[in-house]
Amino acid sequence: MRIASWNVNSARTRVDRMVDFLVRQDVDVLAVQETKCTDEQFPTARFEELGYQVAHFGLSQWNGVALISRVGLEDVETHFPGQPGFAKDPTQEQAIEARAIGATCGGVRVWSLYVPNGREIADPHYDYKLRWLFALGIHVTERLGKDPQAKVVFCGDYNIAPHDEDVWDLSFFEGRTHITEPERASFDTLLERGLVEVSRQFTEDQFTYWDYKGMRFQKGEGMRIDFQLATPALAATAAGGFVDVEERSTKGASDHAPVVIDYEL
Repeated sequence: MRIASWNVNSARTRVDRMVDFLVRQDVDVLAVQETKCTDEQFPTARFEELGYQVAHFGLSQWNGVALISRVGLEDVETHFPGQPGFAKDPTQEQAIEARAIGATCGGVRVWSLYVPNGREIADPHYDYKLRWLFALGIHVTERLGKDPQAKVVFCGDYNIAPHDEDVWDLSFFEGRTHITEPERASFDTLLERGLVEVSRQFTEDQFTYWDYKGMRFQKGEGMRIDFQLATPALAATAAGGFVDVEERSTKGASDHAPVVIDYEL
């Protein structure tokens, strides 16, 4: 089963690219982040024409996640247990955002995750990011506790560069989010709770994100912030993978490249 994860930075803007990618790379399941549209606005019909099923969760022009599968799509969830919400005003309702969607695809539980950015270290969104990741870790522990042989993959834009080599210039990010110790510790905790960082073993030294500003892609100034983290039973079946850097290189591309992993089930 070929599973891909891709922050498309607007599904409506890049639907043609998404369709082309599915066909060109022969993808079985695509976990999508930052669709930037409501459920009604998502271009579902385009994917159904190719024989895919679609589950999308979007509430506005921000965030939004989807799963596009040709190997089944069952038991859809639009948030994981304990997922926190957010409102900048702490006195307001902390509503769940469209940042997670999960479904069973061909016997594998696939999650598409769009981890909060954090914005700035002093911003309430940074605390929200850490709480969000903590809650995800609790869910992982409970899931593996119930079934240690569960085949689950958490795909997505984690908005964290776990290691120094995951950014083009560490000094550039000094005092900024994505590389702080609490963020990296949150990522490491997911691994300590039982997940395996499947994507890195096949995509060493490859970035997955390049800012549009400053010609970052052309200069090779990127970040590795998109991952596939799998439970041990699924990770053991991983047979290969790659970052589709070519997709990022062309005109009109998302600022993220797809991360693709093959699982021999």
